[in-house]
Amino acid sequence: MEIKVLGPGCKNCKALENVVMDAVAELKVDAGVEKVEDPGKIVEAGVMMTPGLIINGKIKSTGKVPKKDAVKKMIQEEM
Repeated sequence: MEIKVLGPGCKNCKALENVVMDAVAELKVDAGVEKVEDPGKIVEAGVMMTPGLIINGKIKSTGKVPKKDAVKKMIQEEM
């Protein structure tokens, strides 16, 4: 499973990264979590508002930090 957290390194971007790491650990999922901070790559991925969350190539969230339970559900949908 491939998970990308997209954002320039702002407070919310770091918060989303932490939520994702916690969710992955709790679900015991074998997932690569990549932090994407390059503005060009963020736009290229189709994310116009950060932070963004992409799981297996699908945009799951933009412009907010979802709760851990919501992130866990998104990950489970892609398993």
